[in-house]
Amino acid sequence: MIEIQNLSRRFGDLLAVNNLSLTVPQGQFFVVLGPNAAGKTTTIKTVAGLIRPSLGTVKVCGFDVQTHPLEVRKRLAYVPDFPFLYDKLTPWEFLRFTAQMFRIPEREIEPRARPLVEQFGLEPFLNKTIEGLSHGTRQRTAIVAALLHDPEVFVIDEPMVGLDPANARVVKDVLMERSREGMTVFLSTHQLAVAEELADRIGIIHRGQLVAVGTLQELRNQSGSQGPLESAFLALTAETGGDAPPPHGLIQGSVL
Repeated sequence: MIEIQNLSRRFGDLLAVNNLSLTVPQGQFFVVLGPNAAGKTTTIKTVAGLIRPSLGTVKVCGFDVQTHPLEVRKRLAYVPDFPFLYDKLTPWEFLRFTAQMFRIPEREIEPRARPLVEQFGLEPFLNKTIEGLSHGTRQRTAIVAALLHDPEVFVIDEPMVGLDPANARVVKDVLMERSREGMTVFLSTHQLAVAEELADRIGIIHRGQLVAVGTLQELRNQSGSQGPLESAFLALTAETGGDAPPPHGLIQGSVL
């Protein structure tokens, strides 16, 4: 599970995340939405341990990300929107390297990797250098690598970028299946249709604050809009000016 308590992150004069608190229980598929520069990626990178909070704490599976980083990394996988891979390696070499980093025994690497490779359609690319692969193929390689150690928590930023419809469907199905098996998914996206289709709960971040969180129907109720998610999202992120509270009295930064 993920526990975020009173998280703030400042970059100079910019307060990117402002007193954000949120709990995502084990096995929940949680999707984060928000306008550009709302604080989504900063929040995700803080959960993944890549950014230190200015204030507040983040725990993954009960371990503080800052004080017990190795315990967190054993249990967490993170895939950014543009993952870094070693261009001179092949996908198979990269998968083996990742497995070794997580101390997966050599005899277990291929049995773990092979079903994922087949599921994600990577067989034709296994022995080609990564530098010559499309963004979509690199993305699939990164996701397979992230799943090799069976993470308890999967943090992923814009996973559908560069994927064709068939491969996007595979990613959705795998993440949903893993979530139903108990893996916590914390996903950030601009694609509202992805949130509508996959999320158990949705959080909306605006100006660095958590302005709404709940099921799709709960967001509709909170926004006063009973239409599609787009209508609720636009209502909840409408510019109100000044320091006005979020729509319908929502408490900014609260655990809902």
